[in-house]
Amino acid sequence: MAGKKIQAPKGVSEYIPPRSNTFEFVREALITPARRAGYQLMELPVFEDTELFTRGVGESTDVVSKEMYTFTDRGDRSITLRPEGTAGVMRSVIEHGLDRGQLPVKVFYSGAYFRAERPQAGRYRQFYQVGIEAIGVNDPAIDAEVIAIADAGFRAVGLTKFRLDLTSLGDAQTRAAHRIDLMKFIQTLDLDEATAARALINPLRLFDDKREEMKKAMLDAPLLMDYLTPDARDDFDNVKKYLDAMGIPYVLNPRMVRGLDYYTGTTFEFVHELLGAQSGIGGGGRYDGLMQELGGQALSGIGFGLGIDRAVLAAEAEGVISSDLAISDLFIIPLGDLAMNTALTTAQLLRTAGKNVQISFGDRALKGAMKVADKSGARYVVVLGDSEIASGNVELKHMNTGTTSSVRIDSLLEAI
Repeated sequence: MAGKKIQAPKGVSEYIPPRSNTFEFVREALITPARRAGYQLMELPVFEDTELFTRGVGESTDVVSKEMYTFTDRGDRSITLRPEGTAGVMRSVIEHGLDRGQLPVKVFYSGAYFRAERPQAGRYRQFYQVGIEAIGVNDPAIDAEVIAIADAGFRAVGLTKFRLDLTSLGDAQTRAAHRIDLMKFIQTLDLDEATAARALINPLRLFDDKREEMKKAMLDAPLLMDYLTPDARDDFDNVKKYLDAMGIPYVLNPRMVRGLDYYTGTTFEFVHELLGAQSGIGGGGRYDGLMQELGGQALSGIGFGLGIDRAVLAAEAEGVISSDLAISDLFIIPLGDLAMNTALTTAQLLRTAGKNVQISFGDRALKGAMKVADKSGARYVVVLGDSEIASGNVELKHMNTGTTSSVRIDSLLEAI
């Protein structure tokens, strides 16, 4: 008797062929601009001490207060599956002394992240991101570079129907002056106990409240952008100047507040017009106090997290994903044991030379094997039988045009 089927947990995003080819394409497209800008790979654990996120991400955030997967391990330690990437990078930079070497530290990373959210299209409990961090230099030019890398990644995917929202959360003096007036305004509102408590920890969180009544209540709230100090305004003006020079369009959004408490200064989000409620496809910003909060030096940093899942959905919505992502260069159909031996050795040589080669396995008849070859998306197909092996020649069929040509087996590399 067959056992009961086990299904994936609710709210996870799985990618199986052929859609997994789209996922892989999108991930590599988002990573490549970072590599070209000199960012190096950092591979980190998917779980950390819970304190890293309560201190680094912020207790007032929904991520920490409502969404983290936290458990006690066998050593009675509180462990959390990572809900975002920056805090872990900062912990690793401090622990391994990278902040005491050449600056800026420039790293990229990708992988799975976890939040106990209500699952819906584009919002998953396990989701995937590509991120970068540039740590140790406070320079508007590197802010612009980070934004440009994200923009280049989305354009490499083929996306066009997105916009860049941009703001500044200012420096410490900016936020201190704004907080006084914002708290005065908030005291005039009729808030429930939980919202009032969140406002005491970080009043900016109320700008990020998705409830319609709160959006309406905050319409007349003082905006942080109006409190920028001269230095903060100069920095932000320079960021905009560099983006203009690179031809990267943006929309100023003074009400934007990212979902993590560590952001300061330049802050940004990419929004896609075809994704409905879950329209954010990536974002980031500067975090000038985070390293010191986590026990390191008082170094500045800036980074982003780009949602691979959302970028896949956006690419599918725009119809920009090529249908030939998984195409093999050659599909070999061997007929008989001797032909299989030749097929395996030929495929090995071609793969070593960088070609993608598939072989038909099992006892399929020629007609069935040709159907498999057609569905595989291979550009070319050859049939290997006794006569082909004896002559050393095969008929190379181009699957798109149906045309054939006689090719030496040992010349297949040049022919395909």
